[in-house]
Amino acid sequence: MRIVIAGGGIGGLTAALSLHAAGHRDVRVLEAAPELRPLGVGLNILPSAVRELHALGLAPAVEGHAVTTAELAFYTRRGDLVWSEPRGRFAGHRFPQYSLHRGLLQQDLADAVAARLGHGTVETGRPVTGYTVNGSQVTVHTGSGDVEADLLIGADGLHSAVRAAMHPGDGDPDTNGMWMWRGTTRAAPFLTGASMAVLGDDRAKFVVYPIRPADATGNALVNWVTGRPADGPSAAQSLADRKKEVLAQFGDWKVPWADVPGLVAAAAQIHEYPMLDRAPLPTWNDGPVTLIGDAAHPMYPVGSNGATQAIIDGRAIAWHLHKGPDVATALRRYESERLPATRGVQEANRRMGPERVIDLAWQRAPEGFERIEDVFTPEELQRISDDYASTAGFTVEELDADSPYGTEPSGGPR
Repeated sequence: MRIVIAGGGIGGLTAALSLHAAGHRDVRVLEAAPELRPLGVGLNILPSAVRELHALGLAPAVEGHAVTTAELAFYTRRGDLVWSEPRGRFAGHRFPQYSLHRGLLQQDLADAVAARLGHGTVETGRPVTGYTVNGSQVTVHTGSGDVEADLLIGADGLHSAVRAAMHPGDGDPDTNGMWMWRGTTRAAPFLTGASMAVLGDDRAKFVVYPIRPADATGNALVNWVTGRPADGPSAAQSLADRKKEVLAQFGDWKVPWADVPGLVAAAAQIHEYPMLDRAPLPTWNDGPVTLIGDAAHPMYPVGSNGATQAIIDGRAIAWHLHKGPDVATALRRYESERLPATRGVQEANRRMGPERVIDLAWQRAPEGFERIEDVFTPEELQRISDDYASTAGFTVEELDADSPYGTEPSGGPR
């Protein structure tokens, strides 16, 4: 079977490795960028996706540069603790949660693709621009000529050309009016040393977590993200100007365990993005064409689920192709499993997932509180956590099991 994957990001590369593990050898990854470079900032991979990286034999490489996340904690902007919970192995799960640099994870995946499928598998500088279905075959259109395939997997992100060809009336991405600044800073670890913390009120948030372990100086690479309502991008272009803009809103935030303005002032880089997603689609399939990752279900960056769900998609599509009697049946089964699951996460993220505890705490106690029990009942906090965990697929029962998508002989990669 000739398989083309549009996009060499985390979802597309995971799909390539999973297809190889299932016995497919004619796999091409067409990537628009002129080269794969370790770009981007931080992200989290939940245990449900770490389990799939483990099944692919990638856990040792990833763990070598990731932080094994110990806890997720929510605070008001004044530093009042609303709620915290252990994560991954610290919560008794079989698999950890990782906080790491997006570009390094992509490089781990790309290196594994080159080693297992060959160095020419990822073809850079070849953007997929659309496709034409011809019965059970598909002609993939690129900027440098057409490619014939038996299956096209659209893994080309938020602005997917494959999605646009499949759903030409889809329009532009949706926004909730929030803009984000993302930065990285070398700084001393905080709280447990491997904590992910979210602090704020019902208008602005500051998310912070280390993405590289502490070095000999005692400093770690710390990733931070802020969100604030805005009609559009700021006028700031230089790093110095962006620091001024962030500090204008967050410079007076004081918490006892982290220097929020200091993290911003010492940042090595700051990027600005709108918070975008798209409404769930009625279908991801068009004959021998399907979608995965952000091309299928772009979601607000809440709850650490973007890359997590893309990894699971990549594993799931390979498993259904392995088990299905033909491509059409496999794609129907893949869609029937993954589309409702990710729609639930998309909708939960639009409600801000577990981060809504901060909104509620600020609305109920804007002057602060001595005891969280005066603001929430323990049952209410636990329900918010449990509901999101169930929606996102990382309950203890699910995570203690082996990968449901295993096609690797003897549990290891081919």
